[in-house]
Amino acid sequence: MADNTPAIADPASLGLAGFGMTTFVLSVFNAGILHLTLEGVVLPLTIFYGGIAQLLAGMWEFKRGNVFGTVAFTSYGAFWLSFWWYVHSVAGGLPAAEAYKATGLFLLAWTIFTAIMTIAAFGLNGVIRTLFVVLLITFILLVIGVFATGTGTSLDIWTKIGGWAGIVTALIAWYGVAGGVVNSVYGREAIPMFAKKS
Repeated sequence: MADNTPAIADPASLGLAGFGMTTFVLSVFNAGILHLTLEGVVLPLTIFYGGIAQLLAGMWEFKRGNVFGTVAFTSYGAFWLSFWWYVHSVAGGLPAAEAYKATGLFLLAWTIFTAIMTIAAFGLNGVIRTLFVVLLITFILLVIGVFATGTGTSLDIWTKIGGWAGIVTALIAWYGVAGGVVNSVYGREAIPMFAKKS
């Protein structure tokens, strides 16, 4: 019996786009390029693009049977939504002297998760492998930065370097978006994705 289920477009480009833009904007502040009082511009992105768009991409990856895409996009979509909730509704109510520990723990847990996903990413193309390696480095730097300052708010050298690493992460994600969209439109690999050699 023929399967008449409509084909689902590859949602990876959408997931990478939401991840890339949200990471870029937050990382600009982490790197100290813009003043921290402007950081509120990040929060709408964490809800709608980094959060909801990635969750949707993750569920479409689930429909396509892609375990890595499902776990990655759904989890990082949830990361951005939980980050918004933490900044908006939790962090301000924590004891000032101890809040950095909560922030550090939050980032450390996501660092461990990212390490697991990085191992899995080595079974994929070169763009995704590189993205996860640099993302892992970004998380490690941010965790060190939070615990090094003892406040979780001031920008020390570790957080600034982590911000620059985050910008590189975002640029790699956008490269992946360009490859996914352009290659799909042209029906050939116009932008190399450096597929894993079998």
